[in-house]
Amino acid sequence: MHSCGMYDYSGQFAFKVGLPAKSGVSGVILLVVPNLIGIAMWSPPLDKLGNSCRGIKFCKELVHKFAFHNYDSLLHSTAKLDPRRTTQESRSQEIVSLLFSAQNNDVTALRRVCMAGVDMNQTDYDGRSALHIAAAEGHCDVVSFLLEFGQADYSIKDRWGVTPYQEALRFNHTDVVSVFQQHMDECEIEEMANSLQAVELAPGLKPSPTQQQQPLPGSRAAAKSGAAAAARAENGPPPVDMKPVKE
Repeated sequence: MHSCGMYDYSGQFAFKVGLPAKSGVSGVILLVVPNLIGIAMWSPPLDKLGNSCRGIKFCKELVHKFAFHNYDSLLHSTAKLDPRRTTQESRSQEIVSLLFSAQNNDVTALRRVCMAGVDMNQTDYDGRSALHIAAAEGHCDVVSFLLEFGQADYSIKDRWGVTPYQEALRFNHTDVVSVFQQHMDECEIEEMANSLQAVELAPGLKPSPTQQQQPLPGSRAAAKSGAAAAARAENGPPPVDMKPVKE
């Protein structure tokens, strides 16, 4: 079935779909996923090689979404779904791949894991993340990648209450400490810029409830002066003490 089940299209089908199949001139295709399932498709419109057009399209979409192809990677994480693997097994493999890549100073593997949509803040049973491991090992490139592209949390604590920044300090990795300090300075500047947005709101925009609850510097003094001006406008100027001037 795998080598000659699709007439003259068998070679291309084995490479593009990678699953055993047998087609017939009636428009039927029998597709087999070994050790899992068999699927029968029937759609009479045929291509020039005598295979069902819609059946071929379905087979290609199936291996595009699910990890059924014979040539799918077994070592690297992909975005394809694998119904043969449980949710717990998938999560365990993600964490192991993430932590081992950080320990081995493998930025390429970390980039592949990040592009697959894996949460870079996942931790092991001790609460240690990939950033903890990279900081303790002194892998400056990995720390930079996790902070800049992986959106890793530098303030996360393990079961002993230790942060990745404290790990870098404890093992005296000065270059990693510098990366952490630069990133923390950038985060502080961003927080200051966000807090000043309430002052520079465009006309017609309303501040968020959080910004409304936090008075801006000088707002209390301005409120007092405004209240005093309103009182003068309503009640007139305050009385003047007319004391005789001694000559």
